[in-house]
Amino acid sequence: MSTTNPTPLWQPDPERVARARITMFQAWAAEQHGAPADGGYAALHRWSVDQLDTFWQAVTEWFDVRFSTPYARVLGKSTMPGAEWFPGATLNYAEHALRAADTRADEPALLHVDETHEPRPVTWSELRRQVGSLAAQLRALGVRPGDRVSGYLPNVPQAVVALLATAAVGGVWTSCAPDFGARSVLDRFQQVEPVVLFTVDGYRYGGKEHDRRDTVSELRRELPTLRAVVHIPLLGTEPPEGALEWSALTSADVAPVYEQVAFDHPLWVLYSSGTTGLPKAIVQSQGGILVEHLKQLGLHCDLGPEDRFFWYTSTGWMMWNFLVSGLLTGTTIVLYDGSPGYPDTGAQWRIAERTGATLFGTSAAYVMACRKADVHPARDFDLSKVQCVATTGSPLPPDGFRWLHDEFAESGAALWIASVSGGTDVCSCFAGAVPTLPVHIGELQAPGLGTDLQSWDPSGNPLVDEVGELVVTTPMPSMPIHFWNDPDGSRYHDSYFDTYPGVWRHGDWITLTSRGSVIIHGRSDSTLNRQGVRMGSADIYEAVERLPEIKESLVIGVEEPDGGYWMPLFVHLAPGAVLDEALLNRIKKTIREQLSPRHVPDEVIEVPGIPHTLTGKRIEVPVKRLLQGSPLDKAVNPGSIDNLDLLHFYEELARTRA
Repeated sequence: MSTTNPTPLWQPDPERVARARITMFQAWAAEQHGAPADGGYAALHRWSVDQLDTFWQAVTEWFDVRFSTPYARVLGKSTMPGAEWFPGATLNYAEHALRAADTRADEPALLHVDETHEPRPVTWSELRRQVGSLAAQLRALGVRPGDRVSGYLPNVPQAVVALLATAAVGGVWTSCAPDFGARSVLDRFQQVEPVVLFTVDGYRYGGKEHDRRDTVSELRRELPTLRAVVHIPLLGTEPPEGALEWSALTSADVAPVYEQVAFDHPLWVLYSSGTTGLPKAIVQSQGGILVEHLKQLGLHCDLGPEDRFFWYTSTGWMMWNFLVSGLLTGTTIVLYDGSPGYPDTGAQWRIAERTGATLFGTSAAYVMACRKADVHPARDFDLSKVQCVATTGSPLPPDGFRWLHDEFAESGAALWIASVSGGTDVCSCFAGAVPTLPVHIGELQAPGLGTDLQSWDPSGNPLVDEVGELVVTTPMPSMPIHFWNDPDGSRYHDSYFDTYPGVWRHGDWITLTSRGSVIIHGRSDSTLNRQGVRMGSADIYEAVERLPEIKESLVIGVEEPDGGYWMPLFVHLAPGAVLDEALLNRIKKTIREQLSPRHVPDEVIEVPGIPHTLTGKRIEVPVKRLLQGSPLDKAVNPGSIDNLDLLHFYEELARTRA
């Protein structure tokens, strides 16, 4: 494996290496904390995981983290789960996100772009003023530290203001994108019982307006803990009865008051895909996210005040939270609210051109779609400011690396391509961008600093140049402090620590190469992961199986060798039902309306039956393995299946598709 691509696709020149923030950090950490001055990134990484306490202390000093109360030590309890970071310390995430306003008041903090592709700036001083005004109003509404504040919002400046104001008062933020149907939103928000809901009247996508007022009415009815609803008239409608107006809450000229909270005070709740039931409500801390994102964005992504940071995302995906954290490094962040391919496939590149993006983040699927559509980004757009194209959501295939490299090389640019991989669970990257390392085709550059990433076999033995389970053997500050409504921690434990006690198992197949790079092979569990958005099969089953014609269903997400992602829905019909055009359309309409357009499958296929375990659970992973070409005896333990004959259908389907 390690000799597959011996020649790097890209190598940073000495000047780039010298000016990289990670190079300066290493020299400073060598002088101040005994980090290795020589040996490059590999030596720095080894030190960062061997001397975990010292490394994270160095990160807080390098980035001037403002502790209003000092910490007793860096790492109290170090076992997983339950590691204790910086016990005794107090701080505030929003205070750090807005401190560039002190020195760069009139420069843009945000560039908001919709489907007109015309950027509209929000300055640092204006952002801070709005946050100050809204935070004061939240306190007036009775929002106290620990209270949950929710957003049903697209990727617009109001969402950033609401998150930061919530953090400023010590509240706990949580959001869903407005293309989520009411049931999907309620499955998430009902768990955390928000006291305030920020909501739009609708959104624009693909050149059309989508009215969400009926959904908002349902959310208001079904969230009895709400004390206030704030109306943001994106489509220009009047506020519904009893709702507050956004403009009234953000009009005062008030400096933010930042509640000083414990390092492990909750910052936000993110959600898993809900494969086996309700989505897990993942709680991450103000301090843990602050230091992890400073490291990831300021060192790995090499972002600073002169940069403009774009990532195509929605507020229902962790990459939105990650994008907002670009403010921590004084970077201007680009918020795009719209379709990734409207009015044409080149849309995201046009946004990069018009905003002067220096770090351009997108999905591997978008890169491959551009290649297929014969888009020529560096030829057709002025992308001279772009220093790095980063991808996530799924592994970037080798052809994607080559295509990006060649497209930019034709214009004379040597492009840093950063394929990164992490998860909602840590709201960060386990492996990916390192500005001082070469890029090899099909590989992530290296594991992240402070992340003891390993590949393990089923017995817990480390592997090199072989496929194994992605594990992290030491704690990361952004790991969840807990799940909501998981009082004894059992669900948290079972999600990550059941396979290897005390070691985080993430659910990805990876190879760590002997050169230190990382190859991601896709999910080792059955989570659906489409365009970077993880979705639960349980949500789809619940919606589809309400239709009387559907006896049972099975949905699978298959990563394909060319970088595509095939998501078929298999349906076992009720007696007498026929999978005609009318039923096909009703299935798709049901999924689109009750969940989201992203949940709509690529194909709906009638099957003779759905296979189960002996305890009655649908088997998703073995079917996925069959569809990826694994032989039956390798894909499943025959003794665990209720009807082995049903698997022959999927085996035959894989053969015909191959």
